[in-house]
Amino acid sequence: MGTGLHGRGALFDTEPPGLAARLTGLRPYQHISSPFEHPREPPFVVFAGVRGIGKSAVLQELRAAYKGHTPVALIDGEEAQFDRPPPHRPAHEWAPVSQAVLTIAEQLAEPVTGAGRIHFPRLASGLIAVAAGDWSDRDLPRIREEAERILLLNGTGSGVAGFAGRWVGKVVAKMVSATSTGTGSVVEPVIEATWEAVGEGLSATHRRLRRGASWYQGYPNAGGNPKLGLILLSGHSRSGGDPRTHAERYLVRALLADLQDAYAGVVRRTRRLGRPVVLIDNVQEPAVCRLMESVLRDRAGGRADQVVFFAALRRHRHPALRHAVRRTLPEVAGNSGWQPAATPSTRALLVALPPLTADNTLHLVDAACPGLPLPPHLPRAIQRLTGGNPLGVTLTAASARQNLPRGSTSLGALLTADVQLREDHDQRPAYREILDRLVPGDRLDELTVLAAAHDRDSAFTLAKALLPADFGAPDVLGLQARLAEEGHPAAPGHFVGDPFVRTLLLLRLHHQDPGHRTWRAAHRTLIDHYGDAEDHVRYRVYHELSLGDVDLAVSRLRDAFHRLHTRSWLSALVYVASAPYHPAHAPGGRSAGDPSYDDRAAVALGHTDAAQLPPQGVDAALHLRVRRLLYAVWQLTDPLVLPDAKVTERLRWELEQLSDQRSAGTELLWHASRDWPEDALAGRPLRVPGGDAGGA
Repeated sequence: MGTGLHGRGALFDTEPPGLAARLTGLRPYQHISSPFEHPREPPFVVFAGVRGIGKSAVLQELRAAYKGHTPVALIDGEEAQFDRPPPHRPAHEWAPVSQAVLTIAEQLAEPVTGAGRIHFPRLASGLIAVAAGDWSDRDLPRIREEAERILLLNGTGSGVAGFAGRWVGKVVAKMVSATSTGTGSVVEPVIEATWEAVGEGLSATHRRLRRGASWYQGYPNAGGNPKLGLILLSGHSRSGGDPRTHAERYLVRALLADLQDAYAGVVRRTRRLGRPVVLIDNVQEPAVCRLMESVLRDRAGGRADQVVFFAALRRHRHPALRHAVRRTLPEVAGNSGWQPAATPSTRALLVALPPLTADNTLHLVDAACPGLPLPPHLPRAIQRLTGGNPLGVTLTAASARQNLPRGSTSLGALLTADVQLREDHDQRPAYREILDRLVPGDRLDELTVLAAAHDRDSAFTLAKALLPADFGAPDVLGLQARLAEEGHPAAPGHFVGDPFVRTLLLLRLHHQDPGHRTWRAAHRTLIDHYGDAEDHVRYRVYHELSLGDVDLAVSRLRDAFHRLHTRSWLSALVYVASAPYHPAHAPGGRSAGDPSYDDRAAVALGHTDAAQLPPQGVDAALHLRVRRLLYAVWQLTDPLVLPDAKVTERLRWELEQLSDQRSAGTELLWHASRDWPEDALAGRPLRVPGGDAGGA
């Protein structure tokens, strides 16, 4: 596909044409035309998914693919210029949508292969009127700066600078006059000065501005008077509610109308191939969301345009996209199947980006670590850990490139090792770099603690015990809702549903403070929370095991072996063995100060059996077998370590032997003895025959 991305061929392919080529009419990275899938009106494409799924990377790659071949612009709704007013400017005088369309137009204006610069006279006239709403005669430097930036949309060179200078002089004179006579608003004098300045010139810049300003005679209630239309536009842009929405829609319409002119009636020597491309990251943010809604409403109202919009949405749903046509990326490989209906949101095509496949991860890790001897199971282990999350795969691979030569081989070591992503950035542990990009940064400390919870009640308990007093139950619910909105809903048995995010948060919890005090406190709090309640015993066992106490887990699993249905017993074993393992909390404290210590393989292989004294009155053989089996599953399912081939073979043998001890469950245990070693080496969750869940 010719990109640095993996698993995105449905978008970037050229033969057969992917979605980008079919919508833009241009092959990516080439100045070669491609047939349009939707000749009259393209869909507004929105890439949806959780943080780290690669939405921003796709937009960056689209810009690289088309820059220089067709007009292309990229903005990010989270940038400060669209998110909050500049210093010392009141919020009611700030127009974020105006800033967005100005930034887009500046990028689209640049010349491309075979065609010159695009001019935006309608948009420039409207932006001047909007900007004038909070000017004063004491703001000369600011007026000059803002005016020159806007007027450059209509031309370049010394001519524009000279015109801007003369125009600013007229504007200030008019403003001083208005102030001295007490007429109040300066918008009308600014519009008047603009009209005089453009009316007296004969250059192409003057002619374009005259045409652009005249376009506003069609503004509602302007009565065919363009000056009144611009004055109304300025006033509405500073209002709230529907008037501001209408003004914003008109500015977006001006941008699209100017683009339409650039593509209509051009001579062959300036022939433009394809369509202009506008890329919007974090389209869920208010300013750029309103821009998207304006485009969708106008298209639904019959104002078709030829601009190709690609946006990124940090979730899978949004009120403005309620009736959008939904597809996955593989589904749009040959044809999008998009057919709009009457409502604005049907003008959008919402495309869910999939995780990387195991093959994608293998190729990405190989490319990131050229010439390095990789541990044989590392790519599959990275796939299991990350679930194919492109950000997680990319940053873990970056840590492998830097830290494998230093002796870090397990995933836990690669995540806790320092990684330097750019030369101008300090080194930081890889897991912190990933977390900063995967979860809401303003609640990272709270989420780190709540990652140990299983449901709302246990999350409330943790918040009350370990978080500040001002973070209560409503805040827990709000954070849970926020995670769900971003694609990380709670899962059965876990407050943080995404396994990769939860693993990273628990790793952060373990490293939160010296001596791992918060880690211990969180698990001890939940042990007390569940107490001796039989219906929640598996949670208590899970947290005891997280603190290194294996005796309770072994005894509960041993005693339940003949009591529970075999399927339920296997489910309980898998759940309990999913407890996070951290060397500082291994039995007896033997690993204190030794971060590389991990005795699970040794126990699973029976090397420690001789030192064990099973409790009196129990089946000693069953006790030791369950202990070995628990350690084997604990090691093989740990997302932070590489699977041990010897342990997988021992797991197979232990399950086979166990099947002889319970005739009613022989078949299920035998199937597990075949499936589980294969699943562990392939990086898949262990399959419980029948999929039933149970408790220890």
